[in-house]
Amino acid sequence: MSLVIYNTMNRRKEEFHPREEGKVSMYVCGPTVYNYIHVGNGRAYLVFDVIRRYLAYKGYEVRCVQNFTDVDDKIINRAREEGKTPEEIARFYEQAFLEDMEALNVQPPEIAPRATEAIPRMIEMIRVLVDKGHAYAVDGDVFFRVEGFEGYGKLSGRSLEEMRAGERVEVDTRKYHPMDFALWKASKPGEPAWDSPWGKGRPGWHIECSAMSLEYLGMGFDIHGGGRDLVFPHHENEIAQSEAYSGTEPFVRYWVHNGFVNIQEEKMSKSLGNIILVREILNRYPPDAVRLLALQTHYRSPIDFGPEALDEARRAHERIENCLFAVDAFLGNNSTSVAPVRTEREVLLTDSFFDFERRFEEAMDDDFNTARAMGVIFELVKELNTYLDEQERFTSPGGPIIATHGRDVLLKLCRVLGLFSPRDEGETQPCPESEQGGAFPTPENLVELLLEVRSMARERKEFETADFIRARLRDLGIRVDDLREGMRWKFVGPHSES
Repeated sequence: MSLVIYNTMNRRKEEFHPREEGKVSMYVCGPTVYNYIHVGNGRAYLVFDVIRRYLAYKGYEVRCVQNFTDVDDKIINRAREEGKTPEEIARFYEQAFLEDMEALNVQPPEIAPRATEAIPRMIEMIRVLVDKGHAYAVDGDVFFRVEGFEGYGKLSGRSLEEMRAGERVEVDTRKYHPMDFALWKASKPGEPAWDSPWGKGRPGWHIECSAMSLEYLGMGFDIHGGGRDLVFPHHENEIAQSEAYSGTEPFVRYWVHNGFVNIQEEKMSKSLGNIILVREILNRYPPDAVRLLALQTHYRSPIDFGPEALDEARRAHERIENCLFAVDAFLGNNSTSVAPVRTEREVLLTDSFFDFERRFEEAMDDDFNTARAMGVIFELVKELNTYLDEQERFTSPGGPIIATHGRDVLLKLCRVLGLFSPRDEGETQPCPESEQGGAFPTPENLVELLLEVRSMARERKEFETADFIRARLRDLGIRVDDLREGMRWKFVGPHSES
């Protein structure tokens, strides 16, 4: 099956054919850096991270550009509130964004330009638009003339009359048409400003993304991504100014938009006061659980990020984690150095591993259907757990080989979706020498010592102490399971329970 993508422009799924064979050019609208990002923003970056990862898995060389909007009214207002410069605000929240993305295991883009670094390119684009009659200057401002662009509204599917009916802003009588939008804004006292043919000022929001995407990807690049709220006016305006500037089309081949985020079945919004920051959620839930929640709903559908949904996602994440933990424990107690004769059951199971990969790819090829792909992963988890249970009753010489194969497939599919990154597995570091010449105790030695103390506490029926040790180890990212034959533990990454 070929990869198909839902194209917002044509409102249907289309077979994916990149501009250049074997390569994908992709632009994702980045953050306006005036605050910490909320889960609505976070969902978009998770979605396009998964799309990038899957395209790379399919063998494409992906070139991704994601900008920072570091000049904007919101940044200027925040700077005034905090008594800082707009640049100080922008750099602080830019760094905060990078930290949140790293915590969510979102891969950084190949290119991350700042709007303020691309202003000469924007000025040149605006100058060409004015020369062509697609834009006009008034009192130091420059506006795009929407009536002069025949295709205006083709992405959102709205006519100019429908747009006017939905107006929520006071009409600027200087405009030729109420929907004309600003390409350049005349400077006001105390605001950042740059020289231009129309006087000192700064760019409008929409021209920024056009300038940066064209600079690094050129006209007709493959994928432009963002949240559904950006379809109009931001992406609609990007198309108009870019195609009017270049005189060619399309500006973008495939427009991809993710759905909205709800909090306990209510749309997340400032007016409702239910905005939740990404870093607030990461203080309560492991990053993989947050990512898994996003994966269990198709990217174009609304998603609920309420506490119940997050708790269920954490439990789902733990089901996969438990399976991997159980496989590792089984392999730690069993080994084989030869390829044994497999039972009929094991032959069928091995074949099913390949089938799981095929079905996973079929799901992802269908417009990146991560909900179906996760269903395949959980089926694989169930199959592996069943096989391990069978091995407790009847040990097969082929058990370690089958378990290893299944674990490798499970991790492979999870990692395509950004789950269970190798960085989270906890690698043992070389032990340094002490000043006295002996080796320091390893982390493993210390954990084993604590577990010995915990065993002694349990034997003495000091269960409160035993539970405390287990809970504190869990906070440090060390998971402990009590089994009939004793205890087992594994480093799974630090996070705190809610």
